[in-house]
Amino acid sequence: VQLQASGGGLVQTGDSLRLYCKASVRTFSNYNMAWFRQAPGKEREFVAAINRDGGMSDYRDSVKGRFTVSRDNAEKMVSLQMNSLKPEDTAVYYCAADYKALRLMRHKAAYEYWGQGTQVTVSS
Repeated sequence: VQLQASGGGLVQTGDSLRLYCKASVRTFSNYNMAWFRQAPGKEREFVAAINRDGGMSDYRDSVKGRFTVSRDNAEKMVSLQMNSLKPEDTAVYYCAADYKALRLMRHKAAYEYWGQGTQVTVSS
């Protein structure tokens, strides 16, 4: 499984940005997908996850109401729409895929496959 993240950039506080993660895999719908982020000097943290058919999602509290995760299984793509961005959202964002778990997981150890990351910088 290969994951290619894109869509990052430099924006101002309050702006929006949409991240994309394209998967190279035979059956994309076999995987729960997630977004994590890592700021300089900090641990990689869970941001959002979506289940195999897109019917369930999960978010960390600090992004609820601002971020929306979605997927297109036909296009083998997962997206993260980020609105009302804040400087504390600045990080490298990674997409990840989980084949094994039956439910959505927040711990990074649950995800077997990772993309290369895309930088999001929010200026104040």
